[in-house]
Amino acid sequence: TMNIYFLAAALLLILIGLVHSVLGEWLIFRRMRKEGFIPTNGGELLREPHVRIIWATWHLVSVLGWGIATVLLWLAQAAQAPLAQSLIPQTLSATLAASSALVLISTKGKHPGWIGLLVAAGLIWAGVAA
Repeated sequence: TMNIYFLAAALLLILIGLVHSVLGEWLIFRRMRKEGFIPTNGGELLREPHVRIIWATWHLVSVLGWGIATVLLWLAQAAQAPLAQSLIPQTLSATLAASSALVLISTKGKHPGWIGLLVAAGLIWAGVAA
């Protein structure tokens, strides 16, 4: 049987990554592009190299979330059952919980990302307990 908690957490992380990258492009980075794919216009505050690394870091979060989702999809399968109780999912859960706390504290709860990250952490924790 498949660990439904790990599966749900994986699907949630895939969705969070998609929403994060698409909304970031739409709400933030489209205004920072002069030309080309990578934004370079930081106005008076940020120089081009800073804008480039902020853009890369923004999308890096999505890519890392998809990587975690891939590990969870693998763990969700019955063949990996012994690993479901291992340090791997516990580490992923703790990482997502810490990420949730970081977003919650830094945005004073105004960015909804902390909720999705906390739910994913809880799903993984439930999957370990199942």
